[in-house]
Amino acid sequence: MADENTTEKKEEVTAGAVEKPETEKVTDTAATVEESTDKEATAGAEVTAEEAESAEPVESEEEKLAAEAAAAKLQAEEEALAAAEIAIPDLRAGMTIRVHLKVKDGEKERIQVFQGIVTALRGKTAVTKTITVQKTSFGVLVERIFPLASPLIEKIEVVKIAKVRRAKLGYLKKYTKRLKETLVS
Repeated sequence: MADENTTEKKEEVTAGAVEKPETEKVTDTAATVEESTDKEATAGAEVTAEEAESAEPVESEEEKLAAEAAAAKLQAEEEALAAAEIAIPDLRAGMTIRVHLKVKDGEKERIQVFQGIVTALRGKTAVTKTITVQKTSFGVLVERIFPLASPLIEKIEVVKIAKVRRAKLGYLKKYTKRLKETLVS
């Protein structure tokens, strides 16, 4: 009987132990929540100062780096446009243009003109915008890409405007017919 009593007591103890810690855990978490809110309420400035020292510098450093990178990018775009200092007309595919380029021959500098039809426009920002111009020189197709923010471009003139329906005119490489063009005065 003593063995039966001890096993019954053990079962009761284990059953009680299982139930008791669960309720204690619930009350403990509630107590810790209450204690933490009390601590935050009484020492709110200390907690926020500590959080500010530990959490904010990482975010603020990242934000500062991102802001500096954005500012540097904008400044680079402005400098590139200021360096170019040319009036870029509203270009689109199908325009025949003259691009006046600065070319260095040894110590001398001269202007070279490249006249051709705009076959493509690329880039979204002022610094990354480029135009692809192609012409036929002595029976050979010559295609050249000009960055619009380049300081080597002296000026761009629009000579003719062709009626085209596409934004990219890659098909003009094999196209033998004439385009319907109007002169720009």
